[in-house]
Amino acid sequence: MRADAVRRRQRIVHEARRIFAAHGGTVALETIAEASGVGIATFYRNFESRAALADEVALSILSDIQQAAAEALAGIHDSPAGAWESYVKRLVTMDLGALTEALSGFVRDEMSAQLRDAQATTLSGVDQLLAAAHDAGLVRRDISALELIIAIGMITRPLPDMLHAAAPDLREKMVEVFIRGVRPGT
Repeated sequence: MRADAVRRRQRIVHEARRIFAAHGGTVALETIAEASGVGIATFYRNFESRAALADEVALSILSDIQQAAAEALAGIHDSPAGAWESYVKRLVTMDLGALTEALSGFVRDEMSAQLRDAQATTLSGVDQLLAAAHDAGLVRRDISALELIIAIGMITRPLPDMLHAAAPDLREKMVEVFIRGVRPGT
């Protein structure tokens, strides 16, 4: 694939991720195409369906989670608490709750082999980080990679406007509660 075609495809995925998180997975594909700066025909040349786009968005999310875990693991020996807390907060910025909700309606009966492999690789990398965080005294042993990702997804689920207005700092507080709650001895 040519470099400009790769960039265009990445731009579509990036915009889809942003729009799915903000507006849900049923947003018109024309909206994603327009936000990406492409026509609908170009969109469909890149993604044959909404499900194909959802798969690519899921792969993008897994890649970001994996990259963040690798970077945190690389820094955990120099600054254990800083690397761990930065990782958790970085997961929060990925809008996992909104994206999970948006994409859940498009998950096929069976995940593609590519998506299954990416998920396994990502969870393995997060497990390595969790082991290092445990060795540094930051995380209990009974927290799995999947549980960590699900917990962050739950913390970052979109709240109705009324609740968000009543508790605008709730997400940040819940992240702090989570970080303290996974420490050994809690």
